Amino acid sequence: MSENMIPVITGENGGKKLKSEISHSSKVQGTVIVQTKKNVLNSLHELFDKLTGKKVSLQLISAFNGDPEDGHRGKTGSPAYLEKCNTALPAAPVKEDEVQFQISFDWEEQIGVPGAFTIRNDHHGEFFLKSLTLEHVPDHGSIHFDCHSWVYPAKFYQKDRVFFSNKTYLPYNTPVPLRKYREEELENLRGDGKGELQEADRIYDYAYYNDLGDPKHVRPVLGGSLHRPYPRRVRTGRGPLDSAPCNERRLPLHKSLSIYVPRDERFSLSKNEDFLVSSFKALAQLIGPELKSLFDKEFDSYKDVLTLYKEGVKLPDGPLHASLEMLNMIFESGRKFPTPQLIQGIVLNMIFESGRKFPIPFNSDVLMLGTADESAWSTDEEFAREMLAGVNPVSIRRLEEFPPKSKLNHEQFGDQNSSITKEHIENKLHGMSIEEAIDKNKLFVLDYHDVLMPYLRLINETSTKVYASRTLLFLKEDGTLKPLAIELSLPHPEGDQFGAVSNVYTPAEHGIEGSIWKLAKAYVAVNDSGFHQLISHWLRTHAVIEPFVIATNRQLSVLHPVYKLLHPHFRDTLHINAIGRQMFLNAEGVLEATVFPGKYSMEMSSAVYKDWNFTDQALPEDLKKRGVAVEDENSPNGLRLMIEDYPFAVDGLEIWSAIKIWVKQYCSFYYKTNDMVRQDSELQTWWKEIQEKGHGDKKDEPWWPRMQTCDELIETCTITIWIASALHAALNFGQYPYTGYVPNRPAISRRLMPEKGSAEYKELESNFEEALFKTITAKPVALVGISVVEILSTHSPEEEYLGQRTPGWTSDAEPLEAFKKFQETVEGIGERILDRNRDTRLKNRTGPVQVPYTLLFPASEGGLTGKGIPNSISI
Repeated sequence: MSENMIPVITGENGGKKLKSEISHSSKVQGTVIVQTKKNVLNSLHELFDKLTGKKVSLQLISAFNGDPEDGHRGKTGSPAYLEKCNTALPAAPVKEDEVQFQISFDWEEQIGVPGAFTIRNDHHGEFFLKSLTLEHVPDHGSIHFDCHSWVYPAKFYQKDRVFFSNKTYLPYNTPVPLRKYREEELENLRGDGKGELQEADRIYDYAYYNDLGDPKHVRPVLGGSLHRPYPRRVRTGRGPLDSAPCNERRLPLHKSLSIYVPRDERFSLSKNEDFLVSSFKALAQLIGPELKSLFDKEFDSYKDVLTLYKEGVKLPDGPLHASLEMLNMIFESGRKFPTPQLIQGIVLNMIFESGRKFPIPFNSDVLMLGTADESAWSTDEEFAREMLAGVNPVSIRRLEEFPPKSKLNHEQFGDQNSSITKEHIENKLHGMSIEEAIDKNKLFVLDYHDVLMPYLRLINETSTKVYASRTLLFLKEDGTLKPLAIELSLPHPEGDQFGAVSNVYTPAEHGIEGSIWKLAKAYVAVNDSGFHQLISHWLRTHAVIEPFVIATNRQLSVLHPVYKLLHPHFRDTLHINAIGRQMFLNAEGVLEATVFPGKYSMEMSSAVYKDWNFTDQALPEDLKKRGVAVEDENSPNGLRLMIEDYPFAVDGLEIWSAIKIWVKQYCSFYYKTNDMVRQDSELQTWWKEIQEKGHGDKKDEPWWPRMQTCDELIETCTITIWIASALHAALNFGQYPYTGYVPNRPAISRRLMPEKGSAEYKELESNFEEALFKTITAKPVALVGISVVEILSTHSPEEEYLGQRTPGWTSDAEPLEAFKKFQETVEGIGERILDRNRDTRLKNRTGPVQVPYTLLFPASEGGLTGKGIPNSISI
């Protein structure tokens, strides 16, 4: 050993490396990237003045050298301060509103390799810390800290904030000097369960869905009981309503976008501004009387609907035109909205700017040519195709017994079995008997009977009039489905115990029979729209994932490999769900106004949650459970589809397989044995909390994975990523393309099937279009619904899609290489989807309306595209 070299402990296992004594006096240079609010800072010079001058200090924490007098907590270095804007040598591409600062740390031998740092903000305002990158750390090279967190002034924290490097550690192999910091950070994120939470808080905790009602419109508490079970949502800590102590007090409507979520879960600055503008369209329930007075006339024809896209909606002259100028003044000044009355005018103007045209759904050639009536959207083929390639392709099942049987309690609901008979359908089975068709997997059903029947009596006491429906379909040789019969049922007028009163309708093309058949399909579309929005979309993606987000932040350190795997798939979810509870799902809110169950919407979704099973959310299990696939080792992805041209399933299985392979490669790097899974204290606590708190009403279900093996961990993470990314994308971004055209998927029906001899029946005979539009969603509500689904179907310009991640998220080479392969696989899937859409033999890929199935195409640009799989449920 030379005279000027001494041993220094730097290795993860206590190994010794040589370091020159000259390094004692050297500096370690770093680059800090921060982001600030647009309306706070107007120039780089102002940013420099605010964050430099010893107002923001950072101290490095040793990864391997602990202080014996402080519980072996990692030793901290001397404070270093942000110095100057670094514009000459950017460490990474800088986006708008991002600025790089240089920082110089004294190299201190006692620190060795930094594993974390603390930051203290003595400036009066907050800023968003994206990252710190250290260059030329002696005997180590560069170290990256992926922060992505708001840093509030020191007065908001009892201790300085701690950020960890992008190294990944299981709890047991975390260097001893970092363990206390790791544990304390998790304790801080859990909070103490007390008090109302404020904007600067980073507390993740659970609450029931008791924040949907108000003093005039109380709604049942969802969650906390077997009668009304529900996944938990993030706690806000607001106090109870005086008139209903079990219900939490709601924010005033004009503060909706300020609803509490942990600070780092809020939308980014640019996304928040975009959403602020567009979301006011969704507040249109405030202006019900004004809207109805302006548009009290119904749609009277398909042509009338098409004017929305070709000519736009013109607002009559009047004082409401001044609202837009007022809106601009408010946004420019940064003031908050003073009154709901002002918002009413703003919303009206934003929806109905003079001459504003709604986008043509999916740029469908059919709509562009103005032939959106009988020739395409109204055909039986398109009606059936959308069960496989529309916005809700997850409800259709293979028929395994005839007639379809009900699972409702016979003592309470009487005979609810189907009244469809052989005579209704056997002559439409291409020469087969019903038994042969079932044996050959040719019969399928879209069945909403049992879901709706318990609520029909309540729903139909309102202005809404709906049926419980069953739709039978036959698989033809060309791979398309043919509707055979629609059964529409109502509760028995003398009581539920007497069973259902049902009518069966079969296909017809002309005359009054043809009009009745089209109307029957409309009632089915209403049911499918409501089930999609409440169950498939909201409950089974948004609501069920929220407990996973909360538990992950409470129990898995940012150093944990499973945290790093799942974290990008939780981006913005808590925020969009909180906004949903405040503005969309609440009593008298958008959902209740635009979807047929009305005030029973969320209560009905609770009833369906009783049958939710986490393991069934795996795509292969879902397809098998619905009978549309069977295991077959000789088929792609190990499953043989009963309907070969099932676009959602075909594309989805490729995505599912790619995710699972990636998850397996990633988890196998960190977990070599089953014992490592069992002995991971954070992982076990995380999984226990998801079951016992996050989904606490289902904690005793036997189907929960036990989290004792690597396979269980891989399957659990794959299901979670699938729900948050691909499943949500398939159910969300087709909303405007398919429901933006009202006749295709109405969400409300206002009167029942006309009885022969009635005035409504004569109207149906003489003018089907007029009768249809008097039955389905009213024009004012339809305009609100179209505006809302336009918002929900639009990608943010800064969205992160499946196969994309922020650079520097880990320092481990093998996971990075596995992720690169995952990216390549995802890109290849996109190319194959386009190839399938060009294959004219696959008739379900585009259908009569010439709308290609791209909802599982992985990538997208911003805007209304009808494609793209964001990493997370972010809208």
